[in-house]
Amino acid sequence: QVQLVESGGGLVQAGGSLRLSCAASGRTFSSNSMGWFRQAPGKERELVAAISWSGGSTYYGDSVKGRFTISRDNAKNTVYLQMNSLKPEDTAIYYCAAGRYSDIYLYARTYDFWGQGTQVTVSS
Repeated sequence: QVQLVESGGGLVQAGGSLRLSCAASGRTFSSNSMGWFRQAPGKERELVAAISWSGGSTYYGDSVKGRFTISRDNAKNTVYLQMNSLKPEDTAIYYCAAGRYSDIYLYARTYDFWGQGTQVTVSS
């Protein structure tokens, strides 16, 4: 059974940092792109960051550029999201997802496996 399990979420003050992890089990995703999405109450799910299979290419949404960093460790079948300078508007449930392709695609429909999500709350 394929599982993606996120961890590292929590409550943090504005300006603080969190590091999210996503551990995959059941199969390897070393040939797949990976992404972090988020969904805030009343808003659509949005792609925050994505990384190609090798880690050679990355994508960041405009709202997180310069603050968030995505990385992966294929030996551990794990992807990370380092979040710095957090803002209250970053508050959301963050989901890890495994892409269907090796290269980055921006649309949620191109991601086939999803984690359950981890809550990130940033207080002002």
